[in-house]
Amino acid sequence: MAELKSIVNPLFLRDEDLRQGIELLFFAYRDFTARGDAILAKQHFGRAHHRVIYFVGRHPGIRVSALLDILGITKQSLSRVLSQLVREDYIVQKTGTSDRRQRLLHLTEKGRALEHELTSEQQTRLAAAYKDAGAVAVEGFRKVMLGAMDMGSRKHFQTSEK
Repeated sequence: MAELKSIVNPLFLRDEDLRQGIELLFFAYRDFTARGDAILAKQHFGRAHHRVIYFVGRHPGIRVSALLDILGITKQSLSRVLSQLVREDYIVQKTGTSDRRQRLLHLTEKGRALEHELTSEQQTRLAAAYKDAGAVAVEGFRKVMLGAMDMGSRKHFQTSEK
């Protein structure tokens, strides 16, 4: 494994720098998700469950179609995870008021408790990293993450960019 450079080389697009960026993402994601994975394993859930719980908690009343768009998965994959979360009382589905065909998703009290447990450590970890890095670095990180996304994923952040 390459030694971490503390000073950015102006030629940051070199192969070694790009590979180090890939490794940084890998290790950060692994460590960022480790505690959540352990919590989920106790419930016999995986990261797909975490993503559904997170986004339903973040967007109460989200339509199933909008959740599919965010997650970028098939209806069949979501159905399997969502059915289990509904069956085990983490999520409740409500019928849309203007369109009865819509299924609107909400966390139950049990779901909110699990979402809070999963998210609180990640928020603490990210807040500490942001504080240590400073505002300029945080904005740079945001730009790098947006730049690494496909255009379809970036649309989820357009309202916060205006």
